[in-house]
Amino acid sequence: MLIGRANGASALATEGAVMAGSGSHAVVLGAGMAGLLTARVLSEFYESVTVVERDVLPVNPSQRKGVPQGRHLHNFLSRGTQLIGELFPGILDEFAAAGAVVDDAGDLSRIYVRVAGYELAPAGRLADPAPLAAYQASRPFMEFHLRRRVAALPGVTILGNHEVIEPVISGDAVTGVRIINHTKGIADAVYGDLVVDATGRAARTRAYLDSHGFGPPTEDRVPPQCGYSSQLLYIAPGRIAERMAFVSQGNMAPGALLVAYEHDTWMLAVASPIECGTPPGSFTELIDAAGQILPAAMTAALRDASPIGGLAISRNTAAGWRRYDRAPRLPSGYLVLGDALCNLNPLHGQGMTMAALQAHALRECLRAGNTNLARRFYCAAAEHITPVWTMNEAADRRPSPNTPRTLRHRARARMQREALTAATHDIAVAERFLRVRGLIDPPARLQDRALLVRILLTNFRQQVATRLWSANFRCHRLRRATAECSGSGSGPGRAWPRAGSSARTMPT
Repeated sequence: MLIGRANGASALATEGAVMAGSGSHAVVLGAGMAGLLTARVLSEFYESVTVVERDVLPVNPSQRKGVPQGRHLHNFLSRGTQLIGELFPGILDEFAAAGAVVDDAGDLSRIYVRVAGYELAPAGRLADPAPLAAYQASRPFMEFHLRRRVAALPGVTILGNHEVIEPVISGDAVTGVRIINHTKGIADAVYGDLVVDATGRAARTRAYLDSHGFGPPTEDRVPPQCGYSSQLLYIAPGRIAERMAFVSQGNMAPGALLVAYEHDTWMLAVASPIECGTPPGSFTELIDAAGQILPAAMTAALRDASPIGGLAISRNTAAGWRRYDRAPRLPSGYLVLGDALCNLNPLHGQGMTMAALQAHALRECLRAGNTNLARRFYCAAAEHITPVWTMNEAADRRPSPNTPRTLRHRARARMQREALTAATHDIAVAERFLRVRGLIDPPARLQDRALLVRILLTNFRQQVATRLWSANFRCHRLRRATAECSGSGSGPGRAWPRAGSSARTMPT
């Protein structure tokens, strides 16, 4: 079925449809998340799409050699969940039916979040819960289900156990790739109108382009700040009420993340900043470290948990952005997407969602045609990457003892404390944090004037309530002491509530 656009009118392409005016063949390098999402998008614009993958692809959800990070915690953020739901209609229901953990309750009762000592646990209902619905499952689980859907698309072929050697370059254009079929032990070439490199951090595109006279792009880098250890666990049903726990004690202290996965499995990750030494090196060390960070009830469940497989340790938390958007000269017919374009600090958990955003950007660019595609795509991708990169840089920045704290720095720190304080009491403030964290809203939304006013009013009301509570409590104690001195006892009526007994409504 062909669905095109006439006179500039917008066109909707359904899964499996091809838009008029598309090329005949596209090639995607890599069948990871970025490659699968790219193949899905290209299937709308090209009559055939070939995905070339080095690994022998498993026939069930299982780890594979080419994705060593698959043994660590992965999840789509809220915006990523939205995008895969749009690209693959019905796949979220498939996730749920296959065992993924789903949270669409519309409140925060199933998450535990503590940031810099502030517990975000306000009562009430989310104003717009649908975008924040969570579908939690392991990386192999999600990749398997996406790969199955992509493989079923008309015109899409996935070649497993095929290794990419180098692009085929003719003049200023990439016209295909040379590959080796490891099953048959023969070399071959695959030609296409567009080649997309989605091979991840190990991508060799920069070297290829440099060797053919294009020159490598500049690269923005953030050095590694932490190491982290991850362990897949089995925890008996009912031991932990929440479906996710996240604790950040600042970028100079260890943090922890515990996420429920399919079939009563959980992934536990503990991060250790360089200043705090190496990450946990054994299962016992991991559980002990988590016990110092997570609530006691969760720690008790973790001590009874059964490990699945071995401990995974990574110290590769550097971030790098290859600035193809600034390259003076680019080959036509060739794009770089996903971690091959920009790999973020994995501790922020944004990689798969950023790949989905870039695939979405590619879709919009292709809808406008193939002219100057590479330049337009890299500029569109940069619009998604820049605010996240900036936000991560600020979060990962280490305080320097030699740098004087300006009035601006002190004001920003004060406002952050005010915002976190308000988020512990006001679900509207907490919801805004979650929307920005899930990449539904840009970070600039945290600077909205209406939100800042709400934060200040929430905290003012809480301060007034606390002072009234304290004053009434002192008066109660004084009356009781006076009554006891006169011999009349404490008198009838209920006892005054113990201080701190309303932890969700009173400041700690």
